[in-house]
Amino acid sequence: MSAPGRLPGGTGAHRAEVPCIPDGHLRAHGSPRQAHRVGVAHLSDLHYGPRHLEEADRCFSAAVDRAIELAVDVAVISGDATDHALDLHAPAALRLLAQVRRLADHCPVLMLQGTWSHEPPGTLSVFRMLGSRHRVFVADRIGQVALMGCASSRDLSATDASAADLWTASEGPRFAEVPPGARALFTCIPSINKAAVAAAVGATAAAEAQGERLARLLQGYAGIHGVARAAGVPTLAVSHGTVFGCVTEHGVPMAGFDHEFTTGALFSTGAQATLLGHIHRHQAWMQGEGDRRQCIAYAGSIGRFHHGEQGDKGFLLWELGPDGVDCRLEPTPARRTLDIVFEGRPDLDQLREAVRAQELAGVSVRVRWTVADEDRHEVDRGAIEHALSGAADVRLEGRIVPVVRTRAPGISQLVSLTDKVRAWATATDVHAAPLLECLERVTTTEPEDIVAEALAPRPDEGSGAAA
Repeated sequence: MSAPGRLPGGTGAHRAEVPCIPDGHLRAHGSPRQAHRVGVAHLSDLHYGPRHLEEADRCFSAAVDRAIELAVDVAVISGDATDHALDLHAPAALRLLAQVRRLADHCPVLMLQGTWSHEPPGTLSVFRMLGSRHRVFVADRIGQVALMGCASSRDLSATDASAADLWTASEGPRFAEVPPGARALFTCIPSINKAAVAAAVGATAAAEAQGERLARLLQGYAGIHGVARAAGVPTLAVSHGTVFGCVTEHGVPMAGFDHEFTTGALFSTGAQATLLGHIHRHQAWMQGEGDRRQCIAYAGSIGRFHHGEQGDKGFLLWELGPDGVDCRLEPTPARRTLDIVFEGRPDLDQLREAVRAQELAGVSVRVRWTVADEDRHEVDRGAIEHALSGAADVRLEGRIVPVVRTRAPGISQLVSLTDKVRAWATATDVHAAPLLECLERVTTTEPEDIVAEALAPRPDEGSGAAA
């Protein structure tokens, strides 16, 4: 048996001992096509934190239950497990650790470093020490890792700690050869620190340089992936970033030169499956047929964290084998959201009609409106909240259009009020004659006479009363 070696990165964990294969060929129990068929639960963008804790934990817990029920062989969390750095004693951290532990007690788990603002470097290190039945492999550097074992991880004895460590990592960015006994080969490209790229090549060239470097890196994995696939070992790439042309959860296409990947660059790896995180909407791209088929897919976020998000939420179930690859979305109980938008002041009658048209129980409702600054106090927020009392929660967002005031150049230098009115009328394109007439009456007539004239009955009003 080969001697166990220490994994790179100072993790302190050890490689699993791999039995020698007598004939020198990659082989597991049974025929190669059976031995190298793998079921993968692909979860992403959990965003555990105070803001989204209930949504994240409800949906992730349901996903873990379903992954166990489906008896997946391995689980992948492709970045942004947290919404930001968390204290270990924080409720969000404790609940995330408990769910990942539950998942890792069922099967090996790979966790990828996500966006640096969501998962600052080192955030995932604690998952290496969970003490679960299967070790959690944290991919926080570019490299490859092989899932080892000659049988399903579910057949392992719960007391056999060495057998439960099924991950073998490459020393550098890739393996020189496919590790004997590998059941699946994962190529890990964690989120890239764009600031480091900008520091090296300059801010203006950073986006294009990053895309070019990643494209060259991805092409370099085609050889090892081809060798693995020829041996019947499923190949998967796992990354976190934006694909040019993908669509966000709010329906916005991502175009431009500041995105990490193109579908062409991802397909060039030769990997059967590319598991992506970062974009919160599930979407996929495919090419080839049969055993040459390749698939790129975002799992999307595990739950619905913002209003206006389109598409279903869940995780992906991947099935990989020598004869091809496929994936499907397994839904989670993500919250339902409803947006009610008014162009002007909210109309309570219309609001009540919208409420009667559908069931609000368990729905998060957002009401938006746009009013002028002088009408802002006419919006009855209390009445709106009362009309939506049956909703799970209500969010009110009013947009106030400020009053635009135009100043006439040099108006402060004019002496008379009449000249100032003329200057203002010219600047604002207002007919000045009626204003000047009123100004003259105000300045030449006694206040009592103005009031008496205003209160005096008009001839037409008097004739109407007499009739």
